Amino acid sequence: MQEFSAVRQRDEVLYDLLIAERERQRDGIELIPSENYVSPAILEAMGSVLTNKYSEGYPGKRYYGGQQYIDKIENLARRRAKELFGAEHVNVQCYSGSPANTAVMFGLLDYGDTIMGMKLDQGGHLTHGLHVNYSGKSYNVVSYGVRKETGRIDMDEVRDLALEHRPKLIISGATAYPRQFDFEAFKSIADEAGAIPMADISHISGLIVGGVHPSPLPFTDVVTTTTHKTLRGPRSAIIMCHKKYAKDIDRAVFPGLQGGPHDHITAAKALTFKEAMQPEFKDYARQIVANAKTLAESLIGHGFDLVSGGTDNHLVLVDLTGKGIIGKDAETALDKAGLTVNKNTVPYDNRSPFSPSGIRIGTPAATTRGMKEPEMERIAGWIDRAIENHGNDEALSSIHDEVRELCKSFPVPGISTTEAALMQETGTG
Repeated sequence: MQEFSAVRQRDEVLYDLLIAERERQRDGIELIPSENYVSPAILEAMGSVLTNKYSEGYPGKRYYGGQQYIDKIENLARRRAKELFGAEHVNVQCYSGSPANTAVMFGLLDYGDTIMGMKLDQGGHLTHGLHVNYSGKSYNVVSYGVRKETGRIDMDEVRDLALEHRPKLIISGATAYPRQFDFEAFKSIADEAGAIPMADISHISGLIVGGVHPSPLPFTDVVTTTTHKTLRGPRSAIIMCHKKYAKDIDRAVFPGLQGGPHDHITAAKALTFKEAMQPEFKDYARQIVANAKTLAESLIGHGFDLVSGGTDNHLVLVDLTGKGIIGKDAETALDKAGLTVNKNTVPYDNRSPFSPSGIRIGTPAATTRGMKEPEMERIAGWIDRAIENHGNDEALSSIHDEVRELCKSFPVPGISTTEAALMQETGTG
């Protein structure tokens, strides 16, 4: 457990905020699909002396001295990622998911080329072609979506659009899509249209290596993923690709878009990949999906309307229109109840992204704490009560008390739940 004793000596204000956030995580349940908890070992790696080093370039070809151990760490991370995902080439230097997607486009496309990606308001990501993003400003964007009646990707539409517009790049992947992707079908369409198939698996990479979601490899030429979310590592990203794209991808990352990599995060990635290779990680991935399915079924039982009628992965997307509440107000109420979700648009939403009709709920973080199906049923009940009592702070506080009591039995990695430890670290004992 991090004590933050050195921080406390230097900055009491920051120390108090760190402790407050730790308590928030300890006493509530994180249900945002893109959030998770890293292991104490990964926390150590991220806070290591490696943050002191600067390492522009690639192993064996650096612009700074003193790289003999950094090179070994980066090569270790690359080797483990290739083994974990079955990739031909891996770049582990990307700072995060959005820069990774940007690097793929910067390296493989010319400005003005046509790309295809999923519409943001139907589950896609802003780097897949949103008009205010780099991707939308730099390239001609053709967007595909989901069927209104099913909430599922319309592969016939994807094919028709691809053959009509002949994009150079077709992106599969999403941030708010509760069903599996047919990467082989995307590959077939890309081949027919003469496009490069790319998959952004940031949300589902942990499910893929855990064997509960199909992999885009070897079908997909280029694959990006963050290393947090279901993969349960540091806030960062990697790019995987066929060898024929390796040089262009590496040059796009450095020197094209960034300088030196964050070596402490590279070490944390290497450790993340090792943790994901362990047999128990497959159990974890299976439990994520089992929990999501139970949560979905329980929410339906409470009268909630779920986009696509359920889930195949780690998240559920809830349309609150029938509940008479907007996503923003639901997010606020649930936060007061100790249940952290995010407001989210639903397909064909009539409301703005700042005040959408839905909420997005995921199970990776709760599963990391050891919660299973019975806890998902309780969470669904709390969500229902919080929505019904969204204007009643006393009722929401009462729910939070129940949430807090449950959380005592499911500690967050690296955070103690014992009262004695809390009193010791806060100086109240």
